[in-house]
Amino acid sequence: MRLFTRLFTAVTITLGLVLAIAGNASANERYGKQKVVYHINYNGGEDDKAYRGALRNIQNHINAVGAENMEIRVVLHGNGLGLLSHAKTNEALQGQVLSLKGQNVAINVCNNTLKGRKISYQDDLFDVFEEDIVPSGVAELSHLQQMGYTYIKP
Repeated sequence: MRLFTRLFTAVTITLGLVLAIAGNASANERYGKQKVVYHINYNGGEDDKAYRGALRNIQNHINAVGAENMEIRVVLHGNGLGLLSHAKTNEALQGQVLSLKGQNVAINVCNNTLKGRKISYQDDLFDVFEEDIVPSGVAELSHLQQMGYTYIKP
């Protein structure tokens, strides 16, 4: 299964890069450089449809503008941490998360939610490291907007 996940991730990244390169000339002229923060704090549901949709939105954004023209942060707090807890056992979500991270998308996790819900980022969440943890999800959103990031809530 891990081989399948890695293969899926490699194919997804390659396809994303090919599409990004193909559309780069016109995208560079139209969109320029962008800094964006995506805010996810909702429950994705039993089938993870909402989480997968949000991650597709981010990939579509990258495809339109080009990964080299973007700084993307995803801030997860509250029920949004379900994205990474579901990804522990969902290979499709794993592939999407790894693909985005491979395109320099930073995923930040709210420490307040971790503490309040007694969630271990090492044991309960997929692919989260200490440097991914921010003190407060909502404070991080405000901080990033003050730094010029455009706020998007998919």
